[in-house]
Amino acid sequence: MKYISKFTFSMLLVWLSFSGNAQEKAPIAKDSLKPKTERYGLRVGVDLFKLTRSFYEEDYRGIELVGDYRLTRKHFLAAEIGNEDKTVDEDQLNFTTEGTYIKVGFDYNTYQNWLDMENIISVGLRYGVSSFSQTLNSYQIYNPNPYFGQSPLIISGEKFSGLSAQWIEVVAGMKAEVFNNVFVGFSFRLNRLMTQNKPNGFDNLYIPGYNRTYNGEFGVGFNYTVSYFIPLYKATVKAKEKKEPKSKKKKKKAN
Repeated sequence: MKYISKFTFSMLLVWLSFSGNAQEKAPIAKDSLKPKTERYGLRVGVDLFKLTRSFYEEDYRGIELVGDYRLTRKHFLAAEIGNEDKTVDEDQLNFTTEGTYIKVGFDYNTYQNWLDMENIISVGLRYGVSSFSQTLNSYQIYNPNPYFGQSPLIISGEKFSGLSAQWIEVVAGMKAEVFNNVFVGFSFRLNRLMTQNKPNGFDNLYIPGYNRTYNGEFGVGFNYTVSYFIPLYKATVKAKEKKEPKSKKKKKKAN
């Protein structure tokens, strides 16, 4: 009986020691959790609006490639590069504009993602530059008194090359991840024309990348994109420091 009681007592001590170690290690398990990380990389894609427009609109051909690079948690460097060939046929004028453009700037993500989401609701700014040519296909001289009939159609074919324009854009848009690393998004743009090189005896009624100039120095734009995210590295998210209540701060100062 003495040996049994000693054995029982020793087993009780072992059990208490294990339970004590488990209680001491419990907080360490919490501290051993991996810190939260976020992915940084390059996103490249294409504007589906311009691409599909080339199929259903006979007098339009265009393509725009888009891309952005995540610089910080909220800031993205962004760029678009494209080419447009558009013929405008109006009552008294028919002309063709052809050229390339590039836009560079940044986006700021205003959306607070949950868990591992990487969606974007952004506002941003772009600086655009376009190099293009205008071809005056045909025109009619305006006749305010058509009593004797309309003016005859004049076939011209005169081409004006080496034209350029510069503008800024305010951009608002969003991107959502629909599949792994695949994002779909759209954006609205308000344009402000800064400078342009006009041809003699004609005007830049359409500028590639800027759109129509009928409304003076201001214009609007839109794109609908699909893009693919290429992750390059991960960065640890710094935990926010908890602010102490004012009452505790006052007590510390008093002490």
